[in-house]
Amino acid sequence: MIENWTKEFIIQRLLAITLLVVLFVLCFQVVQFFIVPALWAAILAYVTFPIYNFFHEKVKLSPDFSAAIMTVSISLIIGVPLVIGVFILQQEALSLISNLIYRIKVGYLDVPDSLKDLPIIGQQVKDVLWRINKNPEGTLEAFRIWVQSHLYYGKIAFDVVFSSLAKLGMALMTLFFFYRDGTSLIRQIRQALRNIIGNRIDGYIDSVGTTTRAVVYGIGLTALAQALLAGIGYYFAGAPSPILLTIVTFIIALIPFGTPFVWGGVSIWLLSQGHTAEGIGLALWGVLVISWVDNLIRPIVISGATKIPFIIIFIGVLGGLTAFGFVGLFIGPVVLAIGLAVWREWISQHKNEIFAQQEVMLSDPRAIDPVHGPE
Repeated sequence: MIENWTKEFIIQRLLAITLLVVLFVLCFQVVQFFIVPALWAAILAYVTFPIYNFFHEKVKLSPDFSAAIMTVSISLIIGVPLVIGVFILQQEALSLISNLIYRIKVGYLDVPDSLKDLPIIGQQVKDVLWRINKNPEGTLEAFRIWVQSHLYYGKIAFDVVFSSLAKLGMALMTLFFFYRDGTSLIRQIRQALRNIIGNRIDGYIDSVGTTTRAVVYGIGLTALAQALLAGIGYYFAGAPSPILLTIVTFIIALIPFGTPFVWGGVSIWLLSQGHTAEGIGLALWGVLVISWVDNLIRPIVISGATKIPFIIIFIGVLGGLTAFGFVGLFIGPVVLAIGLAVWREWISQHKNEIFAQQEVMLSDPRAIDPVHGPE
């Protein structure tokens, strides 16, 4: 066959490969912005697809109407808490800034004594407060100048927020098509991968599906349970804006072992404000109740469903977060699950070759005799 490779044939193949590479690069440049939203939409569609099937197959609704119901429902589930959180955050920020400006104007800006009594920075805090209260107008003018000189960072923050909202809208729009055409799309992907790898791809895809569903449910349920329990603690401890703190706790709880930084910070703030009993009570609630949810639900749901050691999932979550951003919370474990499935398949296929020599060595001592050697 190699003898039939003429110069014209080689040139044609090189041109074809070059055109394919150029086409791939151009396609990647076009869809680069939509990759992350599409991944989020794919994850949401996959884990909630049984509900879509209920509307489509049990209730006998059309694919378009079933997909529309699911898309609107997911949009409300995500959008309503987001709008409420933004509104509460805006009100809290305006209240904090107004109170801060008022205290500066009247020359009564102060911090808890626990901060002023710190061994290293306590005296510096006292000096800064003294200078601010001594010249309120000068402090406000310096603050205005500082804000004007750092408006560029505000533009960057606005761009980030606008880009995130655009990606969210794109993910929700893509979600509709994943619901409606998801079955056909999965069938095409299976066939394409089967053409390349063979029938073993079915096992890999099943492993991806199981891991994705288990990770999403494990991380999501754990974060939701921790946020609700933390919200109860915030309410009874008298923490400010318990709803906002609950939403923040849910977001941070998606990261393994991230929740203590939220309720722990609130506990320290309560202690610094003189609410000793409330601060200690919230800390005990966090240690004895909230943290145990992370230690129980997450390993049971994830490892129990996937038969994968939890340490692999944990490394996948943190590594995926570092490599791919927030969506890496779900991509990382899936990638490691595929790698583990390939490893197990390779070991299973070649276990006779791997352990054969060991069995010979154990059954025939002369097989390892350096002088006589095997017969």
